[in-house]
Amino acid sequence: MTRRLVLVLALLSVWTGRAAEPNRHLLLVLDGLRPDYVTPEVMPYLHALGRKGVVFMNHHAVYPTVTRVNSSSISTGAYPERHGILGNAVFFPRVQAGRFLDTGERGDLEKIQNDQDGVLLTAATLGEVLQASGRRMLAVGAGTTGSAFLLNHRVSGGAVLHTDFALPEVLHARVLAELGPAPAAAYPNDPRNRRASDAFLKVGIPAVDPSVTAIWLSDPDTTAHALGMGHPTTVEALRRLDREVKYIQDGLSNAGLLDRYNIWVTSDHGFATHTGAPDVRSLLTRFDGVLPDGAPRIVHGETAIYVRDGHRQTISDIVRALQGTRGIGAIFTRARASGALLGWVDGTLSFDAARWSHARSGEILYSPDWTDGKNAHGFAGTSASNGTAGHGSSSPFEIHNTLIAAGPDITQGATVSVPTGNVDFAPTFLHLLGVAAPRSMQGRVLFEGLRAGTKNRASVRTIHQTAATADGSYRQTARFSIVRSGGADYRYLDSTQVTRSQKEPGEARK
Repeated sequence: MTRRLVLVLALLSVWTGRAAEPNRHLLLVLDGLRPDYVTPEVMPYLHALGRKGVVFMNHHAVYPTVTRVNSSSISTGAYPERHGILGNAVFFPRVQAGRFLDTGERGDLEKIQNDQDGVLLTAATLGEVLQASGRRMLAVGAGTTGSAFLLNHRVSGGAVLHTDFALPEVLHARVLAELGPAPAAAYPNDPRNRRASDAFLKVGIPAVDPSVTAIWLSDPDTTAHALGMGHPTTVEALRRLDREVKYIQDGLSNAGLLDRYNIWVTSDHGFATHTGAPDVRSLLTRFDGVLPDGAPRIVHGETAIYVRDGHRQTISDIVRALQGTRGIGAIFTRARASGALLGWVDGTLSFDAARWSHARSGEILYSPDWTDGKNAHGFAGTSASNGTAGHGSSSPFEIHNTLIAAGPDITQGATVSVPTGNVDFAPTFLHLLGVAAPRSMQGRVLFEGLRAGTKNRASVRTIHQTAATADGSYRQTARFSIVRSGGADYRYLDSTQVTRSQKEPGEARK
């Protein structure tokens, strides 16, 4: 859409008496961007965007704090309990009886879709809702094929433009003709990130004309996973990402579109320094066995455990073993009663507390334990996980992520302390586009950050839920923020905290 066309449409709306076309939305996901990365020294353009618009000070990733869970939650405005993507690795026994599938791979997602009679996500997507209203959704990705695919897996009249593929497939030839072959992945990964920006500006806008675009850039996640937070190359990745924010704004400005776009910059999760994980696979060997069909009885992937025969004593015994294992943090099991925050196994929180209760769920979900210790570069937050640095736990450093926004519908020069989350984008975009959100969406409209919404006052309260073993050897507490907005309550998981006594679980009190 050119500057001239924008002017013509504006004039037509005046002459015909029709309301002006709603503004468009660009959601820029900078994978793994912690709020404390955004400083005027390292990311001056993004910092300036926040000063111009709104900085949301209490934004939340969805737990488990992994990429494809949050990609799905952004797509559906819902938690895993509704959309059904429960981790970066997921278990579908009819596809693979003995191991988890990788949701980072579009091919594995398509296997799941085929296995589930075409239903990959069990909640309506933003793309589908937009299509029903005559609008389009564009997803652009420089990271995994799965994270881009989940943003608009049905394509829904719009498109998906990834480094390695395009949907509809006819657009792939156009991307190649316009941008050339895909560059190799790198640290920092700015060649692929720039290609994603160009795919939006040079192909997505003219070919798709989207009302909502989500661009997923793979840094700082790609670089920080390998090298850690605060490493000089990770800092350089942040600087280059910041220039990407400016590049996209300049591209929209040159096309005469900048004043028609609300730009939302967020991340899928925070980050932590890894200190090594306990050996859960070895812990589970004592419970091994096979089912009558020869399939394994216990299947473990990421932080989920499936006990295929549902044997309650085995589930309880595994939980007790986890509770006695240093490095294991919060543990979740099915709720004692519908909606209860306590799990049915002694000392556990519930799947309902984690918003993880789905027909596809396993029997146990656990989080790596965490501390607020600092790494060599001064960044707080550690997790008992393998590798250099990453995410996935229920620590505040991984749940608390970034949201900065500016644009014609967004208030100016403000900070918002009311809790917000990645589930809130879809209902907010639909509200601003004048489209009703489906009942499956669990997020809320972010009125506090909107020029036309500041009169909608939200109230906030904090609640805690503690679960402890009878012998007191293991105790966990979850902290939640409850936002009262528009006559409804919205619950955000802030963090969990675990303490252990010196005795092992099950040891009698002296």
